[in-house]
Order: sequence, then structure tokens, then C-alpha cells
Amino acid sequence: MTSTFPLARSGKPGYDPAEVDAFLDRAREAFAVAHGDPGLTSDEIRHTAFRVVRRKGYSARHVDAALERLEEAFAARERDRELAEKGSDAYYAETRALAQEILDRLARPEGKKFRRVSLLTRGYHPADVDAFAERISAFIQEGRALPVETVRTIAFRPRYRGYSETQVDLLLDAVVRVILAVR
Repeated sequence: MTSTFPLARSGKPGYDPAEVDAFLDRAREAFAVAHGDPGLTSDEIRHTAFRVVRRKGYSARHVDAALERLEEAFAARERDRELAEKGSDAYYAETRALAQEILDRLARPEGKKFRRVSLLTRGYHPADVDAFAERISAFIQEGRALPVETVRTIAFRPRYRGYSETQVDLLLDAVVRVILAVR
């Protein structure tokens, strides 16, 4: 993977090239670690954010696409390592347990799947989250298609007294882990 990306179009914000390049250097070094702790995980890559700059920033679309590929490469390596260390029975038992935790959360009644934020705070719109929860449940229980990109990029409308963004985001992270674990 090269650390050079197209620049954002004139007048459009982009990611700070120095931050992006430094992170990609770190990722290259971590991926080169054959044994032991690489010092970087797929979860950390998924949560990586860069400062936005107005001039001469890297195109966010291109950098985000590269980060998704990088996350998937790290996740595949993590899966291979865990399969080798634990064996497939234990690895898939852990994955099934995580999937069951997700299903248990999503089995709660509509409008009550997650903690609500206060009256003066915006959270995710419960109807949007509950609708997406049905897609997640169908993926886990019935094997319906749910691309990892859809989970990564889902956006919910804001609403006062909505669902806690932190709780919903943690669940979405768990869904991504399950999808990547069974690829």
C-alpha cells in the first residue's frame, strides 16, 4: 500500500497527509511482525481518525477505502492467529457467543434496545436503529447478506432522547467483528 493518495479537490477538506502517512508507516511496521503482538489491531484501525485540513489534504474517500482494506487484512491475520492458537472449535465458539450477545441485545422491544440519552441530548433515532437491528438479526439468524461496508457506514438520524450513540456504536463494532470472523 502506498502512502500517497490523491489530494482533495480544491476548496474541499481532506485528511492531514502527515498524520495519514505516519499512521500507514506504523501499520506497515505492525503488519510486518510475524509473531507476537504487532501493536495494532483491526479494531484500532476501524477507529482511526485524522485531522481535517483545508488545503492539500488527502482525499477522505481514498484514505477511508484504504483503511477499510487495511482493517480487513489485519482482521484476517488476527483470525488466522487465533485459529492457530485456540483451534477452530474454540475460535468459532467465541464468535457464536459474541453473535448471541448481539442477538440478545437486539431481541429487546422496539424503542428499548439501548439506553436513552437525556431530554436535552441528541442520540441516534430509535426507529432508524431498530430497523437496522432487524437487518443485523436476519444476518446472524438467517444468513442474509449484510456487507461489512454497510455496517461501517450506516448513519442514523439524530433525535433528542434518542439511543446512546456509544452503546449503538459498540454493538456495530461487535457486528463488524462477527462479519470479519466468519469471512
